[in-house]
Amino acid sequence: MQSIDELELPYFPTDQADFASDPAPWFAAAREQHPWLGRCHFGYIVHDFQAMKDLMGMHDKMHIAHHRVVELMGGRGTSWGNYIDESMQAQNGPAHKRLRDIVAPAFTPRQAEKRRDMSRQVIRELLDEWAPRETFDFEEFAAQYPITIMCRVIGASPDVIPELRDSLEAIGLAFGMDPSILPRLNAAVDHMTVFVEALVAARRRGERESQEPDLLDDLLAVNGEDGLTDAELVNLLIFLFVAGYDTSKNLMTLMMYALLDHPDMYVKCAQDIGYCRKVIDETLRFHGPTSTMRVNIADVVYRDVLIPEDTTLFFPLNVAGRGPSAIERGEEFDPERATPAAHLGFGRGPHICLGMFLAKVQVEEGMHEIAQRLHNPQLAGEFGWRPYAGVWGLRGLPLRFEAA
Repeated sequence: MQSIDELELPYFPTDQADFASDPAPWFAAAREQHPWLGRCHFGYIVHDFQAMKDLMGMHDKMHIAHHRVVELMGGRGTSWGNYIDESMQAQNGPAHKRLRDIVAPAFTPRQAEKRRDMSRQVIRELLDEWAPRETFDFEEFAAQYPITIMCRVIGASPDVIPELRDSLEAIGLAFGMDPSILPRLNAAVDHMTVFVEALVAARRRGERESQEPDLLDDLLAVNGEDGLTDAELVNLLIFLFVAGYDTSKNLMTLMMYALLDHPDMYVKCAQDIGYCRKVIDETLRFHGPTSTMRVNIADVVYRDVLIPEDTTLFFPLNVAGRGPSAIERGEEFDPERATPAAHLGFGRGPHICLGMFLAKVQVEEGMHEIAQRLHNPQLAGEFGWRPYAGVWGLRGLPLRFEAA
């Protein structure tokens, strides 16, 4: 048995733009050097699908690493650092379960299905506005969609989206492990805090966007005494707005990017929402937006490798499904493969994505309607890539198309 720090491991330059633009070849080459481990500038990378599943399943020994990210970013004691340290997703064990149990009933499969009609209405309204242009930045367009739905779920006016977008975008970049953006992160959290506190105060005065019950009503009902503290309420609302903006937007943009090379698949998405669902799962397997980190709170021995306590492990969920332990022909984008797509796109275990059922409904309805309304989409300019660590995806996706 060897300790992880004694191994000769491949290095992944996750902080470099050329890696973010095409990480798959790096992972393929790394498998030739070590079957499941590598290094990066902030820790170790577990790059094998089965190893990710196994290690992330060790809930008693592997804790979510948000506190470590704050430390590595130099954010301890800052507005952003405090927001992350105190957030639901940074907690483990009973502390995490208490907060998650409060909000989870709003994000069950049944609740997600109840919002299918709303999702369809929102995307149609956006397409009515944007489609006549016959050219636009698809990432910018997609950014309007899930956050509009989340505003309605929470009970906020979608009119606030333009003023929040810069802050939401900044917070979505936080786990890219770039300390230079810390001032921007602090400003974004300060901005979101002021907005959320004003939203809560307005609701307490009886001001509301709709007379329909919403998630803010539910959260205020458990605010105080043995329920949510005021600070937890504000933190949770910021988290929900950020979650409602970033991941689904990036998933839709990555899906459209993949479909540009497969126009026949795009047409099928317009014809059959069930097929669209398959393409979503294949996108999550092939190049999804998410990754995660863990820190082990005890020594772990896995595949005859000692991982000492307090080791930082990075799990690139976004390309995990391409490796040979996940699926055959992993480098082929094939929504109708005989073996269903295996992916970890929503995570695993107690921290599995809270909003995954709503996200699936949103993207199913969204891409199904988009494919019906935007015919023959073509790339219409240059685009870039977000930092690989954290919430990955494209920076811009200029398209031209024929409006139906």
